[in-house]
Amino acid sequence: MELLLLSNGKTTEHPGLLGWARERVRTLLARKQVKRILLIPYAVIRSDWDARAFELSESLGVKAISIHQFDDPVDAIQRADAIFISGGNTWRLNQLLHEYGLVVPIQRAVRERGVPYVGWSAGCNVATPSIRTTNDMPVCSAAVLPALGLFPLQINPHYLDAGISGHMGETRDERLAEFCAINPSEHVVALREASLLQISGDTIEYWSARGEGFKIFKHGEASQEFMDAAPLAKLTPFTPRI
Repeated sequence: MELLLLSNGKTTEHPGLLGWARERVRTLLARKQVKRILLIPYAVIRSDWDARAFELSESLGVKAISIHQFDDPVDAIQRADAIFISGGNTWRLNQLLHEYGLVVPIQRAVRERGVPYVGWSAGCNVATPSIRTTNDMPVCSAAVLPALGLFPLQINPHYLDAGISGHMGETRDERLAEFCAINPSEHVVALREASLLQISGDTIEYWSARGEGFKIFKHGEASQEFMDAAPLAKLTPFTPRI
């Protein structure tokens, strides 16, 4: 498999969509000889889907076309050179992936044909077994359906452990601890802004444009912070890249 799972799409210090990870994305596309990107923008609610595809094309220098432009979305997946799934609302995204019958076609494209998968924010969430660790509100009446399950651990994108003055609700750490208490056999990988996991074949790599680490949450244990993907090798079928 070829996966790039990014916490977010934009940063203030790097212009353009995926600008902070542009070179890594371009390197993957060049290695896989991708001529055209199939963009799945179902998570985008308040912006134009074609505009998102154009923005992606401009940033990466590779033509991107939104899946809504195709009469048959399943056929579009089956013919795709690369699948990119945008950020936005994870609940809406996962709902439409199921309604349009795209879950299995995406799984087969990535696992059997080696089609690169790049997902940020909501697109990162749906690459995991479920969307239960998204930060998004359930804006639609959607059941908690399984997600794509391309990556075996839950991910919490946009992870933030900074305190907010005057905020009296639960912190992100407390919310993730609640998830682990209800689901004691599961781990959660918390990705800060401008950080990613890259899976290529049987290797996994962690990278942060800001030089920050990620955290792993597990019930009954204090969360731990790491700077490389080696600890994930114990929790996944992957072998870390040295």
